[in-house]
Amino acid sequence: MSLHFNPRDVTWLAFNERVLQEAMDENVPLHLRIRFLGIFSNNLDEFFRVRVAGLKRAMDFKEKVIAESFYQPPSKILQRINEIVMTQQADFDKTWKKIQLEMAEQKVFIKTSKNLTAKQKEFVRQYFDEVVESNVIPILLHENTPMPYMRDKSLYLGVAMRKKDWNYHSNYAIIEIPSRFVGRFVLLPAEDPEEKNVMLLEDVITFNLPHIFSYFGYDEFSAHAFKVTKDAEMDIDNDIKTNFAEKIEKGLKNRRKGKPTRFVFDKDMDKAMLELLIRKLNLSKKDSIIPGGKIHNFKHFMDFPDVFEKYEKPIERTSFTHQAFEHGERVTDVILKQDVLLSFPYHTYTPVIDLLREAAMDPDVKSIQITAYRLASNSKISNALIYAARNGKEVTVMLELQARFDEESNLMWKEMFEPEGITVLIGIPDKKVHAKLCIIKKRVHNKTLQYGFVSTGNFNEKTAKIYGDHLIMTSDRGIMADINKVFTVLKKPKEDYLSVLKTCKKLMVCPQFMREKIVHHIDKEIEEAKAGRKAEMIIKANSVSDRALIIKMYEAAEAGVVIKMIVRGIYCAINQKEFKQKIKAISIVDEYLEHARVMYFYNKGSEDIYISSADWMNRNLDHRIEAAAKISDKNLKKEMKDILDIQLKDNVKARILDKKLSNEYISNGEKECRSQIETYKYLKAKTSVK
Repeated sequence: MSLHFNPRDVTWLAFNERVLQEAMDENVPLHLRIRFLGIFSNNLDEFFRVRVAGLKRAMDFKEKVIAESFYQPPSKILQRINEIVMTQQADFDKTWKKIQLEMAEQKVFIKTSKNLTAKQKEFVRQYFDEVVESNVIPILLHENTPMPYMRDKSLYLGVAMRKKDWNYHSNYAIIEIPSRFVGRFVLLPAEDPEEKNVMLLEDVITFNLPHIFSYFGYDEFSAHAFKVTKDAEMDIDNDIKTNFAEKIEKGLKNRRKGKPTRFVFDKDMDKAMLELLIRKLNLSKKDSIIPGGKIHNFKHFMDFPDVFEKYEKPIERTSFTHQAFEHGERVTDVILKQDVLLSFPYHTYTPVIDLLREAAMDPDVKSIQITAYRLASNSKISNALIYAARNGKEVTVMLELQARFDEESNLMWKEMFEPEGITVLIGIPDKKVHAKLCIIKKRVHNKTLQYGFVSTGNFNEKTAKIYGDHLIMTSDRGIMADINKVFTVLKKPKEDYLSVLKTCKKLMVCPQFMREKIVHHIDKEIEEAKAGRKAEMIIKANSVSDRALIIKMYEAAEAGVVIKMIVRGIYCAINQKEFKQKIKAISIVDEYLEHARVMYFYNKGSEDIYISSADWMNRNLDHRIEAAAKISDKNLKKEMKDILDIQLKDNVKARILDKKLSNEYISNGEKECRSQIETYKYLKAKTSVK
């Protein structure tokens, strides 16, 4: 059988197109469509900072390495990326124009420097003087001066200035838009009380250009936005004299020097200004130089002001208390009696925080150990851990300093935790710790009790409101024993740490051993299929790109195993003609971000189900510390399987993952099933208050 794969990066762009589809869908509320445009833009920025930058570096690799990592030559993939991005950018611009027309119907207008009333002009001048001006520092550009440092996440104005005497040549300057300090959106006074006028910060600055450059006597200005996306790879040096935290700090500073991977500009920009910028940024035709509309850095539109007609949030988009905690019992007491499966954002995240708060105050609790990858900015999880340490508990936090784009935040938490007496672990060299684990130990009547939780997502109460994840709270002895083994390795990593992880029985762990156990489960299904008996597996993940597991999946499909995949993002597998059973693969993109990883294997009717922190990617399975917990409770297994079945029935927000990456919606004539709404109804029906 000849093997075929879709390139990882091309399938990721297909995922981002699904995000754009949500912005294009007129059935989606207007404020959410704007938010999806912001998500699309932010996704694309990170894609260019990480993946495109990696492809450009890979062009120098040996052919064998390229074949194993990318499936196609990087130059060919980069060409496809540019073609796809240009098409998506055109769709994005059309969508934004259409959305603005719908905004106008609700009397919401985005004003520019050219269409202000006299009252608004005065307001904008005053706002600039009082709020903005102190944060604006223009930099003049000359042919023979070096390009100043360009901040990766910032938006800039390219300003061309001249006098009315056209014989006098233009001068040029750039201004960084200080949205980090001021905010991107300014609400203006309006003549009509029902009208909402919003002005972007760059337009406030553009309106005030004559004031900013009054010293030079220019009387004609043109200003257009642009942004530069840079390589975000962080090189960690090998200096044995510095500790790991210091190396991360140094790597963050060096990231500033990353090479540009994309230059996006207003297509109406002054041509001489554009050419000057391209020269000074040392860009060539091989680079992604993308003309766009007037507005860039659309990521801020994820937080567009609440100026629309009153939006009644559907009851199905609210969180509720899990039935196990409805009667006011302490979370600790519940967990010591039974396992609880929380599904976010349907269930409120409060029990997780309450469990840690209870542990912080409980005189019998001796220790708390937890992993942290991305914490909320004002983390209640962190506050509970700090109070636990102040109350004399032994608190250990595995803080992943290499969590991409959260490195600075995690360094800050390290500096906050350590003075409180919290032991901060920083993991194993060359292995990110991505497992989501917590174990609490208490001593009662000379007996040690252990309990905690395992999750598919970060311990972050903010993202738990919009990310679809699962978390199992348990006192299962086997799971607790395995979590202890993981923390033993994290506390004192040795060369033989893999031999310790290999002894885990209730947790599948990475590196290596989760892969081995997944293959073992698939082999058992293949054996059953070849014997003519029922064989089935369901895999839910964010990404599926690991070549070895995809090949194993092909083998299973060829043998007749029923395979169902729910994959939000990257999906490199392709259905083959030789398969006895075609792989059913769908992607669900809706208001919540589908983030959970779940594995189901029929296993002769015993139905093995795991929730996991790991995607089916080489980096997760072989180069990270990851963990998947087996669900043992019969009722919880049924609940998890029911949720998977609901998602597989989705025919509203599910798209088919096919060879052409066409993103066609599933249309099967069945009863309408929007899985996120139906999951809410299913879980809500389990509570005592209907």
